[in-house]
Amino acid sequence: MLTHQSFLLTGPAHGRPFEADATYRADGRAKPVLLFVHGFKGFKDWGHFPLLADFFAERGFVFVKLNLSHNGLVVGGTGDLEDLEAFGRNNFSIELDDIGQVIDVLFTPGATPVPAAEMNLSRFFLAGHSRGGGLVLLKAAEDPRVRALATWAAIAEVHPQWPQAMFDEWQRTGVLHVPNTRTGQQLPLHYQLVEDYQTNRARLDIAHNVRRHLRQPLLIIHGDEDETVNVAAAHALHRLRPDAEMLLLPGVTHMFGGAHPWPLAELPAPARQMAEATAAFFERQV
Repeated sequence: MLTHQSFLLTGPAHGRPFEADATYRADGRAKPVLLFVHGFKGFKDWGHFPLLADFFAERGFVFVKLNLSHNGLVVGGTGDLEDLEAFGRNNFSIELDDIGQVIDVLFTPGATPVPAAEMNLSRFFLAGHSRGGGLVLLKAAEDPRVRALATWAAIAEVHPQWPQAMFDEWQRTGVLHVPNTRTGQQLPLHYQLVEDYQTNRARLDIAHNVRRHLRQPLLIIHGDEDETVNVAAAHALHRLRPDAEMLLLPGVTHMFGGAHPWPLAELPAPARQMAEATAAFFERQV
């Protein structure tokens, strides 16, 4: 039987609580730890993500996933996007700090419900989907505790290549709205997102950090029919790190066959293929 444990954190800079959870087989043996980061408009329990947690736990990992603090979810809320003001105040620096906070508590004995004896933190890995893939690239580049990482349909840059007129209008109004086609919501993005990028350009430049600072083994997985993040992003990342392993899945789209809600008890076939390749990659890391 698998163990599922949740724990709460509060960002020291913004004071907002956010939730993480761990899934593992409690057998008293130290297991590699994999922290998963969701993408834009995503959350830790979206669609088939809980099944991913079970898959990796069955493979002998402690699988940890988090809700980034400003992803629009509320602790104890509906379990879906509902705090649109928090969503609008999000930025990449906040997200990187959230990830860093989860890493810190995992490396602090007794700070999470997971017993230290269950975790082999010398084999600590990151995986991220879509925007979360870009985040784990940046986090691994600045945190040597990460021993290897995998990206799933990852972005290759955080700066949207929009026309300057759109940025000018965004700055003038202070807010840009993007649709959530799944829920019909208009999600706000405050202009501080751009200001954060400009202020922290060195930290948030994926190309620079992957080329100059990322030293850990890297696996890049992408569907060649990704309708959201074109497969060109995978090729761009591979050019930055030619020694990375890359797996392109034919006929696979952005969510690897998943949807929210996910009604089945099994992973979608493309997600399972992605998970099996990722588990095998991490198992090879000594």
